[in-house]
Amino acid sequence: MLPLANRLQKDNDFARVHRHGRFFKHQFIAIKSLKNNQPQSRFGFLVGIKVSKKATVRNKVKRRLREVIRLALADIKPGFDVVVMVRPEATDKTYREIENVFKNVLQQAGLIGVK
Repeated sequence: MLPLANRLQKDNDFARVHRHGRFFKHQFIAIKSLKNNQPQSRFGFLVGIKVSKKATVRNKVKRRLREVIRLALADIKPGFDVVVMVRPEATDKTYREIENVFKNVLQQAGLIGVK
């Protein structure tokens, strides 16, 4: 599970990132990122009903993304708020495909080093 300190939870934080954040996308994942002047990066997820009408499918996608982030936290630059937005194509992707696309988006945004 993603540590509490790395979760974006308040509506005000989501709104601030949505209004002022920089946008990056790759295939079926898009992110908005914004500096937060804190010692850790925080992540929030937007997986709407357009992705799937079934909550179980939406939750599965969110669980996979959280796990990718949890395992990559050591490589992610601190001090950013990131909102992750998912498109419907993500529902039929494997964990590895989601991991690769998400890491590509983070590299585009400059939040993770190239390996």
